[in-house]
Amino acid sequence: MKKILGIAILTALMACNQTEKKTAETKDSIQKDSSKKTAVVITDIKKLNIFNQYEDLKNALVKSDSSEAQKAAAKLEQSLSLYEGCESTASIAKKISETNNIVFQRKDFTILSMDLIAFIKSGEIEKGTIYVQHCPMANKGDGGDWLSIEKEIKNPYYGNEMLECGRVVEEIKGK
Repeated sequence: MKKILGIAILTALMACNQTEKKTAETKDSIQKDSSKKTAVVITDIKKLNIFNQYEDLKNALVKSDSSEAQKAAAKLEQSLSLYEGCESTASIAKKISETNNIVFQRKDFTILSMDLIAFIKSGEIEKGTIYVQHCPMANKGDGGDWLSIEKEIKNPYYGNEMLECGRVVEEIKGK
């Protein structure tokens, strides 16, 4: 029991700090972005917004569209920087937004995904399932994980080259 509690505490500490900054600007941007239709509902509206922007970035990488990935990463960076405790994760998103090299974007996406997996696990999902997926061949065989609202594999590390390479390794389910 102590090990499980320790792992839960460690996961929560690895995720972004849950303290929020309250600004009118943040509330306005959240209301616009969270109006997207999603199969997942997360209790914390800021966290839902961040997850939706992460999905946009992942989908751009699936399409191998480095320009769209830059735009999505810039939006994600802004939201993460406004979520207290997520500054280092925001800097990773910023790196992705500053390059149009899809190889570098995908490499940084690995680190970003690790942070966001812990971040999403630390929140409360009201409805739906988020899938943690893994490609063993990503990053020259080191592997890479990502989050998806679809169980079907669409690999952001290789796009059309190996679109279906990977498997679901975990399901984060709503209540």
